[in-house]
Amino acid sequence: MGLEIARRLAGRGYDVAVTDVDEATASAAADQIGERAWSLALDVTDTEACRAAASEVVERTGSLDVWVNNAGILITGLAHEQGIDVHRRMLEVNAIGTMNGTLAAIERMRPSGRGHIINLISLAGLAAAPGIVGYSASKHAAIAFSLGTAADLRRSGLAGIHISCVCPDGVWTPMINDKLDDPNDALSFSGVMLMPEQVAERVEGLLDKPKLVLTIPSWRGRFVRFFDSHPTLTARLTPLLMRDALRRQRSFKKKVESGKWPPKPH
Repeated sequence: MGLEIARRLAGRGYDVAVTDVDEATASAAADQIGERAWSLALDVTDTEACRAAASEVVERTGSLDVWVNNAGILITGLAHEQGIDVHRRMLEVNAIGTMNGTLAAIERMRPSGRGHIINLISLAGLAAAPGIVGYSASKHAAIAFSLGTAADLRRSGLAGIHISCVCPDGVWTPMINDKLDDPNDALSFSGVMLMPEQVAERVEGLLDKPKLVLTIPSWRGRFVRFFDSHPTLTARLTPLLMRDALRRQRSFKKKVESGKWPPKPH
């Protein structure tokens, strides 16, 4: 998703800094995008490194207009069988990483009083997700921080700095496309499987019309919010929901194996 979003930004005329914890990966992505992109190695869990990256963008281009927090990791499993180090690692990357990036961007956007921070969350950030509980908890933290910070910006008179939280359904990326046989990630296959380009297109739309929370598709957002607001009902229905999710996951695997997915590029 990060690569496709970067392509969209470059297509709109932005100079784009592409980051990754692996320098070679970041460099290869920048090469794909073209002359408007350059690469930076960045560990999003490192507060000072995020600040330095934001400063380098300003030094190179004169301003920081858009910052996208997209880094994330997913480690599946039963929550009570995973060690605290597993949960901590997802919190560090998915939540603290988002916080680091958001704060670093705001620091550089404050002088001009304008800018847009786009945080890639997940539908798992809107409701508890069995099998990926640590991931879901980290995304809940990320969206709470994002929405609360957006409110604090308004309290401080910084209405020109926007924060948007993007909550897509399952997205066909390396994070989940190797989990077709993982029953703990069945919920990722229970709704609408999106391609990264589809998410990137909607993210680009936020630049023209900022929105605090964007769920993709919108009906799935309403679906998960309903279950989030009825926790007792959700707990009772979880076995049924998971059985259906597993059925859908198996069906999706057959679709992949038959060559019907992913869609062929036009």
